[in-house]
Amino acid sequence: MLGTLCTLITVLSCFCTGVYIICITVVFGQGTKLAVTDSSLAVPTLSLLPPSSEELRTDKATLVCLVQMPVWFADVSWTSNGSPVTGGVFTSAAEQKPDKTFGLSSFLTIKSSEWMSDRVFTCKVSVGSKESEKSLKKSDCSE
Repeated sequence: MLGTLCTLITVLSCFCTGVYIICITVVFGQGTKLAVTDSSLAVPTLSLLPPSSEELRTDKATLVCLVQMPVWFADVSWTSNGSPVTGGVFTSAAEQKPDKTFGLSSFLTIKSSEWMSDRVFTCKVSVGSKESEKSLKKSDCSE
């Protein structure tokens, strides 16, 4: 199908969030995501949780990155000793909380031997130009 569908969006203000299809020649995918924010956007807040001792006995380890942020979109990435990790990553969709902030969770599942070798695992979250990261290794955690 060829053709052009354009929509003019007027009167946007902060926190007008959603999925807007702005202009399309060939329709595919989910459209364009647009969020209008102000320059004082807060930095995301992260908590990084280690794997449980019970899970480590199963030869796998899951690290959990809990994110609180001012908007519904974020880019989440993981590294192991500074190298990007893409396999074993699952990141939930953001959900709005009663205080109008948003939360999401990202999970990194690795072999327990990787955790036991005291590698440094880092969860990095970017929201627009604001970034935050947390790192964790086994020796940081009490037994």
